[in-house]
Amino acid sequence: MDLGMIGMGRMGGPMAQRLARDGHRVTGLARTREAFKQLEEQGIVPAGSHEDLVSKLKTPRIVWLMIPAGDPVDETIDILLPLLASDDVIIDGGNSNYKDTQRRSRMLKESGIHYVDSGTSGGVWGLKNGYSIMVGGDDEAVARLRPIFESLAPASDKGWGHVGPSGAGHFTKMVHNGIEYGLMQAYGEGFAIMRHKKEFNLDLHQVAEIWRDGSVVQSWLLDLTAAALAENPDLEGIAPYVSDSGEGRWTVAEAIDLDVAAPVITLALLQRLQSRDSESFSNKMLSALRNQFGGHEMKKG
Repeated sequence: MDLGMIGMGRMGGPMAQRLARDGHRVTGLARTREAFKQLEEQGIVPAGSHEDLVSKLKTPRIVWLMIPAGDPVDETIDILLPLLASDDVIIDGGNSNYKDTQRRSRMLKESGIHYVDSGTSGGVWGLKNGYSIMVGGDDEAVARLRPIFESLAPASDKGWGHVGPSGAGHFTKMVHNGIEYGLMQAYGEGFAIMRHKKEFNLDLHQVAEIWRDGSVVQSWLLDLTAAALAENPDLEGIAPYVSDSGEGRWTVAEAIDLDVAAPVITLALLQRLQSRDSESFSNKMLSALRNQFGGHEMKKG
């Protein structure tokens, strides 16, 4: 198939390469001469502007966005809208909020343009292993795009699916990322407990490798844990600061709106927020209160 890719970064670039490798004609947006050269070497047709990219696509056109959620998506749609025509398709493969996706879908429908949300997981390993893809949108558009999703997935019949109408793909990916928060937090806490049991002098990489086969906690995240510990057993040089890109917050907010208890995901999110507070006022207050009511010693900072 013929499609354009906007956002050739950490995820978009490898996705475009995988599609090109599978015989699809992919046009990628490039801003520099060096980027042009890189795209050509990867079998991707370079374009120097949004207008250039759209002009190189066969109709009905397909434009895939792999850009940060929020304003950048709306701004890009504003640029594309006058360049596209009825029956063209825009795919949002980023981590947009599903409510924004529903709004954009309604707006584009007035111009006859299909808006498909593709919640995409796989990270930097997707080029090799394939991507997990959760698709939302109308049946007609998704059916037309099937060859693209089959090429990106681990297999044509595995790792992807049309999960529902507009917004359903991004909603499902949002919850996926919330679950990921909880799993990562559990691994982190478990390995921290083992590291603090000094009398056993455990080799954490060895333990991770043992668990990778036959245990009930084996997973790809555990594989990555083992790889990280093999490279850096004490995680030296890594600050205990954990970022979040928003999906965990949205998952917790959705759980509250739906009256669904989600304590593990919520606490995992809160732990990430706490990791960024190197001068925790709340912890200082706890120490001060213990001193006030019990005369407990306070450590000086």
